[in-house]
Amino acid sequence: MQVFTSLARALARRGRLLRWLAAGTIAAAVAQPALALPSFARQTGMECAACHVGAYGPQLTPAGIRFKLSGYTDSDGQGSKIPLSAMLVGGFDRTAKDLTDPPTEHTKTNSNAVAQEVSVFLAGRLADKLGAFVQTTYAGAERKTAIDNAELRAADTFSVGGKDLIAGLSLNNNPTLSDPFNTAPAWRFPYMATELAPAPASPLIAGGLGQHVLGVSAYGMYDNHYYAELGTYKALSASTLDKLGLQDEVGRLTPNAYWRLAYFGDLKKQAYHVGLFGLNAGVQPDRVQGPANRYNDIGVDASYQFLGTREHIGTVYASYIHEKQKRDVAYANGEAENQSGTLKEMQLNASYYYDQTWGLTASTFRTKGSSDALLYAPAPDMGSATGSPNTTGYMLQADWTPWGKESSWGSPWANLRLGAQYTWYTRFNGESNNYDGYGRNARDNNTLYLFAWTSF
Repeated sequence: MQVFTSLARALARRGRLLRWLAAGTIAAAVAQPALALPSFARQTGMECAACHVGAYGPQLTPAGIRFKLSGYTDSDGQGSKIPLSAMLVGGFDRTAKDLTDPPTEHTKTNSNAVAQEVSVFLAGRLADKLGAFVQTTYAGAERKTAIDNAELRAADTFSVGGKDLIAGLSLNNNPTLSDPFNTAPAWRFPYMATELAPAPASPLIAGGLGQHVLGVSAYGMYDNHYYAELGTYKALSASTLDKLGLQDEVGRLTPNAYWRLAYFGDLKKQAYHVGLFGLNAGVQPDRVQGPANRYNDIGVDASYQFLGTREHIGTVYASYIHEKQKRDVAYANGEAENQSGTLKEMQLNASYYYDQTWGLTASTFRTKGSSDALLYAPAPDMGSATGSPNTTGYMLQADWTPWGKESSWGSPWANLRLGAQYTWYTRFNGESNNYDGYGRNARDNNTLYLFAWTSF
C-alpha cells in the first residue's frame, strides 16, 4: 500500500519507479506483508509457534519453510477447513520533528494514530496440490482498499536419486514474495513498520514492483538443502490496476528475470541458509516502446536460527543488495543527471525470543549510492542537498506475543502481537545536518512506532 508526501506525489506523476529510487520515500515502501494466519494453524492442527519464530509471522522455522514450499497444502487430515483469515493492525507513530506536509490527505504532520491495515486473506489449501495466500487490504492512512500481496502456489514432492524434491510453480505479484527465507526484501525485518515516516531509497527488488506486476516462477528444493527458483514478470495494464484499486505507477516491463539460489541446513535445534538472489528488469515508465530504465539487482544473504528447546530462540539475518542502474528514460527526460549509477543496501538484524512470547530485535541498515543532483534533488523532508542517497541508521523493537502457542487463549483462532519500535538515523540522504537543503537533520526522522497486530 502506498502513501505519498508532496514530493512523492510529484515523483509519482513521473513514474513510481523513479520515486522509488529517488532520495527517500515513505516507510510504506518498506512495510512488510504479514504471514501469521490462524487459517494455516486451523488447517494443519499446529500452533503458530511450530512454523514461526516468536509464535507470530513472518519469521519461518524449518517447518514453516517446508509448509510454504509445499504450497500451503499440508493439513491435519481432519477434513477441509475454510481458508479464510483476517488481520487488523493499529499503529501510532511520532517523529522527532514534524514533517513539512501531512503524509496523506487524512493524516497530520506528526503523531498519527491510524488503522494501518485491515486485511482479508484467502490463505490455505484449495486442492491437494494447490494453495493460496491472497491479501486484500484497507489502508487507514489513505482510506483506500486494494489488492495487496497475492500468491497461488502449486507444488508436489518427488523422489529423485533417492532424495526428496519439492517442486512447484508460484503465480505472484511481487518479486521475492515467493521466497522462503526472511532475508529477501518481501519478508525481512521490520515485519511491521509505520507507513508515515521518511525512509531511504531502495533497490527495485525491494518492493519497487510490488502489486503492479504479475509473474510466474518455477522452484525446487532438493534433498532439503538445495533451493533454486527462476521466474519472470509482466506489468499489469492501467485498467487492471484501476480495477484492483491501484494507480498506474510503474509502467511497462521489458523482458526480465528473477532468480534465486540457496543452500539450507536444518540441524533440528539449529538452522541456517546462505544464498544469492537477483532481478534484472527494464522499465518503460510511460509505457512507450523504445528506451527503458534498466536495473540489475544482485543480492547475497544468510541466516542462522538457534531453536533449542523453543524456550530460548535466537536468530541472525543479513543481506546485501547491489543495484546497477541504466537510466536512459530518466536521463532523456531530465530527471537524472547521470545516465548510469549504483545503489547498494545492507541490512543486519538479530532477534531473541523467550518462551515464544517476549521478543527483542536489534537492526542496523545502510544505503549507499552514486550521487545524482537531479535524481536526488533538494526537497523538504525527502530530498538531498548533496544529491546523495547515503543513509545509515538503527532500529530496536520489543514485542509481546501472548497467544500463538498450543495452550494459548483462542488457539487456533486468534493471535496477537503488541510492539514498540524505535528507529534512529545518523545520516539521511547524504548528511547528518540539513540533509534536504531545507534545514532538516537526520535525527529529525527518528521515529517511535507503537503497534497492535492481531489476526484471526
